[in-house]
This record gives sequence, C-alpha cells and structure tokens, in this order.
Amino acid sequence: MPVNYTPPTPESLLPVPGIALGAAAGRIKNWDRNDVLLVVCEPGTVAAGVFTKNRFCAAPVIVCRRHLASSGQLRALVVNAGNANAGTGKRGIADAETTAAAVASMLACPMQQVLPFSTGVIMEPLPVDRLVAALPAARAAAREDGWFDAARAIMTTDTVPKGASRRTTIDGAPVTVTGIAKGAGMIHPDMATMLSFVATDAPVDRALLATIAREVADVSFNGATVDGDTSTNDSFVIAATGRARIAPIARADDPRLPALRAAIEGVAVDLAQAIVRDGEGATKFIAIRVEGGSTVDECRAVAFGIAHSPLVKTAFFASDPNLGRIVCAIGNTAAPDTDPGRVSFWLDDVLVVDHGGRAASYREEDGQRVMKQDEIAVRVDLGRGSARATVWTCDFSHDYVSINADYRS
Repeated sequence: MPVNYTPPTPESLLPVPGIALGAAAGRIKNWDRNDVLLVVCEPGTVAAGVFTKNRFCAAPVIVCRRHLASSGQLRALVVNAGNANAGTGKRGIADAETTAAAVASMLACPMQQVLPFSTGVIMEPLPVDRLVAALPAARAAAREDGWFDAARAIMTTDTVPKGASRRTTIDGAPVTVTGIAKGAGMIHPDMATMLSFVATDAPVDRALLATIAREVADVSFNGATVDGDTSTNDSFVIAATGRARIAPIARADDPRLPALRAAIEGVAVDLAQAIVRDGEGATKFIAIRVEGGSTVDECRAVAFGIAHSPLVKTAFFASDPNLGRIVCAIGNTAAPDTDPGRVSFWLDDVLVVDHGGRAASYREEDGQRVMKQDEIAVRVDLGRGSARATVWTCDFSHDYVSINADYRS
C-alpha cells in the first residue's frame, strides 16, 4: 500500500466545467476492469503537454506531439491501460491514429483535436479493435463527475487511484483545477511511466498554457523518481476549457496568473508525490533537498544521485544508518570542483556530516531512529552558492523485485 497517501474519493475530485469523463472495459489486458478512458472536452478547449525524452518514445506520444503542434485545440483524450503501444514501429503509429480517428468520428471533430495515450506493456501490438469497440460505452458513461472512475481506469501496477483538486477565486469567480495521474514504477524525470491529465475552466492563452505546463512539470513530476528508469510513454497534459466567468489570461505578467498557477502546481505536486508514495513495493517516502549549489541543475544532479543509488535505497528499506552510502552518492554526482570540506548533510534534524566529516554530535542511534520512520527528509548543503532543488523518492524493497519480475504474467 502507498506510504501515507490517502486516495481521493469521488466527492473530493471537483468537476471542471467543459470536461466529461467516461470509462469502459476494453479487455486490453487479461483482466476484468475498465481500461479505456475517454475524456470529452467542449469546443474551444486548448491544451499543452510535456512528454518523455526517451528516444524510443511510444507511438501515441509521437501522435500527440503532432496533433498539439498542428492544432492546440482539444476535443478529447483517449487512454488505454495494459498496453503501451511502444516499440511497435509503423503499426503502432497507425493504431494510435486509428484510435484518434475513431474518437473524432464520434465527436464530429478533426482528428488533430484528439490526443491518444497508452500505458502498460512495451513491445506488444496494441489490440486496437478492442480499444475502438469500447469507445461507445466510454462515451455513454462520460459525465462531469467522472474523475474518480477515470483515475481507476488508467491504473497499471498502481495500488490506488491518484487524483487531486484545487479551487481558487479569480476576479470574484470560482476557478477549478482537477487532475489525475497513474504511475508506480519505471519512474524518473522526463517524466516516468506516468500519465497525468490536469484540467481547469480558466480561460488561458495556449502559448501561456504551454509555458505553465513546462514550468509546473519541472517542480512536480520532474522531481519524482522511483527507480531511475525513464519510460517511453511519459505524458503530462493541461487542458483549459475557458468556461470560468473571467476575462482571458493571456500574458505572463497578468496579476491573476499566480493564483491559477499555484492551483495547477498544487495539484501537480500532489500527484507527483502520490506516484512516489505508491512506488512499486515502497515502504518509505524520502524527500531529498540539496541546497547551497551554484545552479539548480547541480543541486538536482546530486539529489538524483542519492535518490537513484540502489545502495542508498536498500539502506532506507532496511532502516540501516549506513550513511557512508549517501556520502558516496553525493561524491559521485557533485560537480568536479566541489570542495568536500564545505559539504554537510542531515537526516531530518540530525546532523550527520559537518563540513566534510562525521559530525561530532552524531550518534548511530539517532540515525537509526530517523531511518525507521516511514517518511524521511535528507538535506544536503553543498556550500557553493544559493541554488536549491528538491526531489522525492522511495526505498527499494523485496516487493519491488517481485512486482517487476511478475509484471507480464
């Protein structure tokens, strides 16, 4: 079960005017559950997305990029779980396009206004006929309060559905942001085997929405890592229906933008942390903050060096304060001109390394006390500047191996 994460309830996921969601069973994989999701957006909805940088990016990612570049308008998202449609060559592209075309035909809209997504097993042909056959049932089930069922339909190895909502007031009018995500393993920035869809009823310029998507991804999903493996299908899409009764937000210096961005970022951070808390086999949630760097990139590199080290992650699982492993991880990823004599780090409130050496105040029992917690904070000060970055990760347990060994069976 996830580490200290309470899944959303249907009532906690607020409807977004202009968005309707419906799920149906396509039997994409050998299971008995809804695994096809259709998200229908009212005309005038704009969208922006951030996608994986994996060179073997999945067919739907390729198609989504093309459609967003050619249109920017969004009438529908269609998602299947159980098959990634990745590593499938020209056939995979054709299957993603067939899916988009089928939805476009149902909604009487251009195919470029439909974004297809897939998640699941890689290098297996997509059973596109089953997917398309499930679309009418998904369309019939679509409703504004369908977010919870939507979150369940896109799960793969997730143990719980993931969703979050925020409501803010802009110009005296309510503005809603709601999002869902899936992901539990093969999680690493750029952005992980994760899918996340966030919608708002705020009227936002398409170009500004694209900037928001990139910036929010950097402080949320690109700070989440389970195992350091970047997937083929990573996708984060924000849709803005424009149904809120406020004037359009079209400029980065609009004084109303910070409130909207805070709501979108809050939802995205909740979802990113939920993915880590539900990491495959996770028993602990670890926040790693690196400060005192020359650049944010330098801080992120050190934070991920700690987060990705199997030796560090297994020590967390064992509650073993073998903290030389963290020292090694810092040294492996710090900039070449880093002075170890200026580096310090803490476990929660316990100072472990003080300016390059074991802190005089450090006691093994203090380290073990922190390591036994199910939530742990690691803070590193590089002593080089004022930049900082935070990433979230989890431990490696026996169950992580079992889940991934048995995934296809």
